[in-house]
Amino acid sequence: MIALNAALDALFADSNIARDAVYIAEGGIPQLVRVVSRRADEVTGFGDARLWSETTRIDMRLAEVPEPRPGDRIEIEGEAFLIQGEPVRNSERLIWTVDLRPA
Repeated sequence: MIALNAALDALFADSNIARDAVYIAEGGIPQLVRVVSRRADEVTGFGDARLWSETTRIDMRLAEVPEPRPGDRIEIEGEAFLIQGEPVRNSERLIWTVDLRPA
């Protein structure tokens, strides 16, 4: 597990992969965190139709944000987002993946 933690530290420290963000829990104080963005497009089936939508997802370390909740605010490079839906932890319980929507 020590090697995995070291790899995650390196990943989140790399300025080519991760960047600074401000996390604000609902009713809380702003906190500087590092995030890895995933701005992938998503295709969803609905009957015979296939719907395309832009998504904004980020990964955050559980060590920095222990309990993100829907409605919490994330600010990334001047853009404000709200967490929507329930955050999901990875299998090692070290990373949160959260869906965002513009605030």
